[in-house]
Amino acid sequence: MTQSRAPQAQTHHLGAVHDRPIAKLKKKKKASATLILVPIFPTAPERSSRLTGSVKMADCIRVPLLLLLMCILSFVHSTRGENNVVAKLAPENLPNPAGVLGPAAGNPGAAEKKEGAGASLSRRRSAGFKLSEEAVCREDLTRLCPKHSWNNNLAVLECLQDRKEETEIAAECNHLLWNYKLNLTTDPKFESVAVEVCKTTISEIKECAAEELGKGYLVSCLVDHRGNITDYQCNQYITKMTSIVFSDFRLICGFMDKCRDDINALHCGSISTGEKDIHSQGEVIACLEKGLVREAEEQPGAHAIKDDCKKAIMRVAELSSDDFHLDRYLYFSCREDRERFCEHTLAGEGRVYKCLFNHKFEEAMSERCREALTTRQKLIAQDYKVSYSLAKACKSDLRKHRCSVDTSMPRAREARLSYLLLCLESAVHRGRVVSGECQGEMMDYRRMLMEDFSLSPEIVLHCRSEIETHCSGLHRKGRTLHCLMRVGRGDEGAIEPNCQKALQTLIQEADPGADYRIDRALNEACESVIQTACKHIRNGDPMILSCLMEHLYTEKMVEDCEQRLLELQYFIARDWKLDPILYRKCQGDASRLCHTHGWNETSEMMPPGAIFSCLYRHAYRSVEQGRRLSRDCKVEVHRILHQRALDVKLDPELQRRCMTDLGKWCSEKTEAGQELECLQDHLEDLVPDCRDVVGNLTELESEDIQIEALLIRACEPIIQTYCHEVADNQIDTGDLMECLVQNKHQKEMNEKCAVGVTHFQLIQIKDFRFSYKFKTACKEDVLKLCPNIKKKVDVVICLSTTVRNDTLQDGKEQRVSLKCRKQLRVEEVEMSEDIRLEPELYDSCKQDINRLCQNVAFGNAQVIECLKENKRQLTQRCHQRIFKLQEVEMVDSELDYQLMRVCKNMIRRFCTETDGKTFLQCLKQNKNSELMDPKCKQMITKRQMTQNTDYRLNPVLKKACRADIPKFCQSILSKATADSELEGQVISCLKLKYADQRLSPDCEDQIRVILQESALDYRLDPQLQIHCTQEISRLCSEEAAAQEQTGQVEECLKVNLLKIKQEGCKKEVLNMLKESKADIYVDPVLHTACALDIKHHCAAIPPGKGRQMSCLMEALQDKRVRLQPECKKRLQDRIDMWSYAAKVAPAEGFSDLAMQVMTSPSKNYILTVISAGVALLFLMGLLCGRFTKRVTQELKDR
Repeated sequence: MTQSRAPQAQTHHLGAVHDRPIAKLKKKKKASATLILVPIFPTAPERSSRLTGSVKMADCIRVPLLLLLMCILSFVHSTRGENNVVAKLAPENLPNPAGVLGPAAGNPGAAEKKEGAGASLSRRRSAGFKLSEEAVCREDLTRLCPKHSWNNNLAVLECLQDRKEETEIAAECNHLLWNYKLNLTTDPKFESVAVEVCKTTISEIKECAAEELGKGYLVSCLVDHRGNITDYQCNQYITKMTSIVFSDFRLICGFMDKCRDDINALHCGSISTGEKDIHSQGEVIACLEKGLVREAEEQPGAHAIKDDCKKAIMRVAELSSDDFHLDRYLYFSCREDRERFCEHTLAGEGRVYKCLFNHKFEEAMSERCREALTTRQKLIAQDYKVSYSLAKACKSDLRKHRCSVDTSMPRAREARLSYLLLCLESAVHRGRVVSGECQGEMMDYRRMLMEDFSLSPEIVLHCRSEIETHCSGLHRKGRTLHCLMRVGRGDEGAIEPNCQKALQTLIQEADPGADYRIDRALNEACESVIQTACKHIRNGDPMILSCLMEHLYTEKMVEDCEQRLLELQYFIARDWKLDPILYRKCQGDASRLCHTHGWNETSEMMPPGAIFSCLYRHAYRSVEQGRRLSRDCKVEVHRILHQRALDVKLDPELQRRCMTDLGKWCSEKTEAGQELECLQDHLEDLVPDCRDVVGNLTELESEDIQIEALLIRACEPIIQTYCHEVADNQIDTGDLMECLVQNKHQKEMNEKCAVGVTHFQLIQIKDFRFSYKFKTACKEDVLKLCPNIKKKVDVVICLSTTVRNDTLQDGKEQRVSLKCRKQLRVEEVEMSEDIRLEPELYDSCKQDINRLCQNVAFGNAQVIECLKENKRQLTQRCHQRIFKLQEVEMVDSELDYQLMRVCKNMIRRFCTETDGKTFLQCLKQNKNSELMDPKCKQMITKRQMTQNTDYRLNPVLKKACRADIPKFCQSILSKATADSELEGQVISCLKLKYADQRLSPDCEDQIRVILQESALDYRLDPQLQIHCTQEISRLCSEEAAAQEQTGQVEECLKVNLLKIKQEGCKKEVLNMLKESKADIYVDPVLHTACALDIKHHCAAIPPGKGRQMSCLMEALQDKRVRLQPECKKRLQDRIDMWSYAAKVAPAEGFSDLAMQVMTSPSKNYILTVISAGVALLFLMGLLCGRFTKRVTQELKDR
């Protein structure tokens, strides 16, 4: 192979320097018989197939014997026993390698300037020479290089070429050194020496053993396989040779030919030694590398580098990957930083590169070095072989897991770092063995990708506008990437789809879900949280992220960590594979049920989160539905669901379908968990797609309320105290929520928990499916009896109505199943606790609530109780609803939440064997017990007052008097309206008939009880309250103010009967007197005063129908019987009252009328008038004759 020859007109362009020395060399062939042009690296077409697609960048390296001898000299110069060998191989005994090419050979324009140096070299052309003896370099050598290296030209060369800028070394010396190195590459004897030094290595490397000797191909092969050379001397020999060649791109034969046009197009600088110092020639390669990076990032105005030059650039980078000295630009840019950060790091095997990479974002790192390191990292991203340590550590793993055998894939893509990471990560996630050394290297480069977004060309290309708009100036330590993630979450505006996709791809490549430490920004932000909340988990374990999620929005979480965590989890949530634990436990299920591909194969047609949606649909299937998840996978699905519930943006399907609704209804809901609650509140208003996904999620929550992680945290105290057994044993049953509802008003309950539980109850009423236990127990009944009904409250009403109707029809079989009836009872009781859980009632009374119960809490049925107490002030619509509610509660006491709450302990004491529906009846019977709780007694009285307002609210009375009411009180019923109280009129009517002893026995018993209770407490007589309120306030205020009513108000009214002015009130008092005459038990004051006398004198007489009262009156008239003074006084008062009552009471029949006439003081006058009227009528008939026409006898007989 020969060097290309450029025309003389192009001396200022690339190639001039090389062409001229080579031409001159041919002219002087005779003068120096030892120097001939020998091609070291093959470039001929017939050799191209042997390169297997890999470009050999040192194609034309020419190495003289001198280099070998100097290498050996440097290896053994410290060993005294080898002095003779050193003497034989000393460069002084070899021809002058620099003498052939004087200074003018490199640049004719510099001939005059360097005449002294050229003449000196020419004079010593045939004799050996030392660089240290050359005048142009003596001063620099003395100043810069240690004295022991002066006799070794190679040591001098290494010393001087590693100096920083041209200002440190004279230009003439620089020129001399370059010509020396160029001539080192032109000696054919070097190959024969290489055979001697690398004999063992050549035999081990089959490719090199097969090379034809004498043509220079052998050294090319050795350089190419430098990473596999184990022999120390051979390795050092090849390394030294490489360092010589890589010090100037013009010495890498073939590089100029491939990249000449690109260097000129990119203006990468002159290659003339006269114009630019040799040490800065590394900048040309750096310039080309930057151009390659700009092209990959598709930056505006980027020049398209030719493929051959691209391959040449990448090959140079690859061959310089083990020793940072070989990357001249980076070496000079980072020499001081290396001393600062990596002083104790040994050179070789890429160690210095790695050390500098790790310190890239340190404050003390120079900007020039950081830029050079970034360029090299970008090259590694394009071809992993540019990283020596990564390529070496993962070589066998790549081969074992077939990561480089996809012939359908272009080499450029196959070589990319991202492809290597994805392929090997896929193997790790599938449980395959990847060496620890390789995984360690992968970890370093995954961290590198997360630290610097600019290493990912797709990010730079597709996220350019987002970076400029939102993330400028945040490029260090992964901050820009997290800023882009924040934009991707939608926290700072919209993001382009291509940028979103690029971010998702980068997260998959870096795979921070497997080890949080890969994400440096997250690691630094969350270090304190991990040390406190997650210290029990091994450092680097994937469960660290789960632990952080479990402590999200807790007091242990710090704000910065919270933000970084949510930014990362947003992207992990969109690809189920990025959660390593989920993938490991569920990959079999996903393949079987969801038709997934491999770890690093993603279907473009499948929306984000689709696989996980498939998994959780199968996670909650019943045994009958089949195709369920494995136990381990189901546990992980539950874990992810619990985490996603913390933030609506962590659920890809929810966010995708509900984006419009979130903006429309929930733009102001920014607190944790509020967005989902908002969507649930507006469920009916959502678009169908969003409504479906919110409904499905709510249905899952009802089955496993622990998905509502924020609610569970808030309710932790109540769970630990009252529901720990349910929480520990719960397996998708909904028992935990039921327990929380039942204990919602315990003292341990905090406001957040109570609000959360109530909110969930309010959501449940929107659809019966949202109540898991109800849905499970009654699904078949609903389909059969209540089809097409969706709202839970409507379903409950439908089923409860069916149960009630079946119950009323004695002997009819219940159509609602037993398990459904049991759960129906639970739902009805829960609904009674809060008026908002009964939407129709709430809507009907909303105006009244705002007017009358504005400051009353909804819980504990307090608003319902408030409305009941203000019943007379309610609007008609609300009044009707409250009346219906009370009617239901009186039939079924368990649905009276306030009664059940206040009298809970009394029910346990007195009514353990009583059916729940008749608790009120039981409590009424024990109301006056000494053991009765005062609060419960007060509540019972309230309910009695309600019952006495209308017979329909007293189911026992209604049943007992069903025949009496229409018989005696029809006139009242005919005036009544539905859903409104009769204000005790029917009961008052029955009371009067009780006094007349005309009621049926069952009805009489019930009226007697009512009379007895109302005689003790005037409030239980609605008619008395209506007509006598003013009189009570005027005449009996002290008695009415008593804490406990014992009949004193009624007694006061009786005593002051003559003072009562209102006729309605007077009539009610007279009725009371009449009722008490029928039974002494309905007159508590008299009964108390005469209790002993009744026991002594009337014990054998049964109560009722006035029998005991007649007994006492007879005893009062019997002078032989001595009654108790109090009894005698009270009894005499009653007789006087009855006497007065008889006088003033209106006659209700002919007998009453006759009695009043006979007892009237004007009875003679009345009787005279009546008699005169009768006589007058007789006389008129006698005198006036008949009014009718006479009829014949025949007509009468017919």
